[in-house]
Amino acid sequence: MNYGVKMRVSELIEAMASSGKSIAVAESLTGGALLSELISIPGASNVVQGGIVCYSTESKTQVLGVPAEIIEQYGAVSAETAIEMASQVAQKFSANIGIATTGVAGPDAQEGKPVGQVYLAIAGISGSEVLSLNLTGNRDQIRHGTVSAGIDLLGKYSGT
Repeated sequence: MNYGVKMRVSELIEAMASSGKSIAVAESLTGGALLSELISIPGASNVVQGGIVCYSTESKTQVLGVPAEIIEQYGAVSAETAIEMASQVAQKFSANIGIATTGVAGPDAQEGKPVGQVYLAIAGISGSEVLSLNLTGNRDQIRHGTVSAGIDLLGKYSGT
């Protein structure tokens, strides 16, 4: 990530630590990249509780605890699945906030969803929110764009 993103993450971690907030991360298409950005900042251990990479549909249900019915009805790449992922990861790590990524990084469409369709969700004591993105670019650009959008969403949700 670039210097501007690193500064944003640093400010976010500092603000969350000073307000006593904690976070857990569930990632699919980003494969741990969002969590990696968060924990790259000194002091992140005061905020970040942990994370789960649930790349396959089975891991979303068996490891994370997303109800199979949600995935069967809406698909693994959906707003509903993203919200469940965020809620489940927050519960599993006893965090105030859970954030989740799911989407299609490419090169092929998935479940009828086009490359670049991404859902970011955040859940916690202040309720939940989901962001639908239609990103362009190659696989890496879509993944990096998702991480940047996740950091922005986390900042907005946590009031920093």
